[in-house]
Amino acid sequence: MDDLHLFEELQAIENLELIEMDAEIVHNAREALNPFQHLNDRQFIGMYRLSKELCQHLIDMIRPFIKEPSRQSAFTVERKVLTALRFLAVGSYQLDVGENSHSSVSQPSVSRILEEFVNAMNQPSIFEKYVHFPRNFEELNGIRQQFYNKYSFPGIIGVIDCTHIAIVPPKSEDNLYPEHIYVNRKGYHSINAICDSNLQILNVSAKFPGSANDACVWNSSSVKPFVMNLHERGHSSYLELGDSGYALRPWLMTPYLDPAPRSPEALYNDSFCSIRSIIERCIGVLKMRFRCLLKHRVLHYTPNKASKIINTCVVLHNMCIMDNVPLLDIGEDDSTDLGIYQQLEESVNNDVADIRNPELANGRRVRQQIVESLFNTQNN
Repeated sequence: MDDLHLFEELQAIENLELIEMDAEIVHNAREALNPFQHLNDRQFIGMYRLSKELCQHLIDMIRPFIKEPSRQSAFTVERKVLTALRFLAVGSYQLDVGENSHSSVSQPSVSRILEEFVNAMNQPSIFEKYVHFPRNFEELNGIRQQFYNKYSFPGIIGVIDCTHIAIVPPKSEDNLYPEHIYVNRKGYHSINAICDSNLQILNVSAKFPGSANDACVWNSSSVKPFVMNLHERGHSSYLELGDSGYALRPWLMTPYLDPAPRSPEALYNDSFCSIRSIIERCIGVLKMRFRCLLKHRVLHYTPNKASKIINTCVVLHNMCIMDNVPLLDIGEDDSTDLGIYQQLEESVNNDVADIRNPELANGRRVRQQIVESLFNTQNN
């Protein structure tokens, strides 16, 4: 299926979704209906991705950062939040954000509302409440135990990967955001995001251009020096997992390249891939829930504002995960391009890498210890 055909099918699905949701709603062209009253719980989640209770909590949380209406005809905080959520959910002004019976907001107003909303969601008091890497040993040990309980693989405190978010090309003469650095390996303009995740996103770095590879983003991450410091202080039982796009290190495990079938190393890879699929599912849920992040949507904003939108979606995603809000079947299928870059076999972790690198040598030693302790007996 080509991209144009897929795009047309997605548009048709979205139109059907709206018809279904509005079937039992009396349309009032002059005044927006109150979705808290006129939508049932499932319809509300389908429209705004959050449950009614969680949405009300969000409204209360960001109210201090949103301008209250100064006149009767001005938008209320509630209406601003719902309008912004609907845009993030569908990623389109044209679809219904400015026209449906629950919004009745012009497109220029939607843009201003979105700006105000994402600025509020990027306030440190909000963003860092919902998106943060474990801050103490209690939190580290809690995540490590959850991974072990599920996979019987010791030491894991996060799984990392990169994804691409399509954005409109910056101006080629822009000194701060020149166009060429936002062209990634897939050929469209984007921002790289990196996550540590157990479906809940622990860290995101949405400030890099599409030309930056996985390892480059990781090397600039605030998490890398944190886990390095843990190991330097003797806490060597805390590990990240990444694909072959990352460099093998004592604190970052990667797969073996082309191990012999049924060997202990192959068994390690099987277990490794099963665990690492968590981050791909996480990215999939994030983008399916907030379709403004899908390749076909394309964020028509500067890289800086696009980064704020990505951060906002991550916060909302985590809120949904923490509150067990279901991801409804909203029409995407397995052919949807989620922008997850699949690392080629040319790898920074190839065995021909410089053996004089002590961090690489220690990483190989740690990985081999895991193989010997967990998988040698399974192969006998």
